[in-house]
Order: sequence, then C-alpha cells, then structure tokens
Amino acid sequence: MSMVQSGKLNLDSAHSLETRGGRTDTFKRVDFPTPFPAGSDVIVQVTVQTFNGPETPGVRLHEVSSTGFKIRLNEIYGGGVTADGKHVSETIGWTAYTV
Repeated sequence: MSMVQSGKLNLDSAHSLETRGGRTDTFKRVDFPTPFPAGSDVIVQVTVQTFNGPETPGVRLHEVSSTGFKIRLNEIYGGGVTADGKHVSETIGWTAYTV
C-alpha cells in the first residue's frame, strides 16, 4: 500500500555554487509530517512553483529517508548564461511517496 505526503517551503540560496560532491552543510532539512514506515523506499519529487528570479533555479536533494530529506536551491548554468549559484527565494512544492 502506497503512502503519500506533500508540502511546500520557501527556499533561497545565499551560497555560491557547490563544487564538491557530498557537501551538504548548505542544504535545508525537511522532516515529513508523519514518518514513513521504517525500511520504506521513499521517492521525493520537487517542483519550483514561482518565478521570482530571472535565472533558472536548480534543486538538489540528498539523504532521502523515511523521516525526511535535505534540499538545496541554486542557480544553474545553461544556454551560455553564467550563474553564481545564488538565487532569490522561490516556493518549492514537494511530494513524497512509497513504492
């Protein structure tokens, strides 16, 4: 039986681009309202729901578990645009479910 939870948060990035894999001290922790059963395979999907900054925001997730996840927002490179990683506050919607 699948279990589904969802939420939203306002997230910005005051930090420059992260260039080292695994470094998560600039990530924000999101705890699920109700933890999923221990041992569950949890999937988290996120969507940027606002357009407050003109550059393209990127969203990264880390440490998805039955109790929550870590999330980070930063600007991304693309289309010849140079980004510094810093981005204004955007509303991020998330959905988590078991598979």
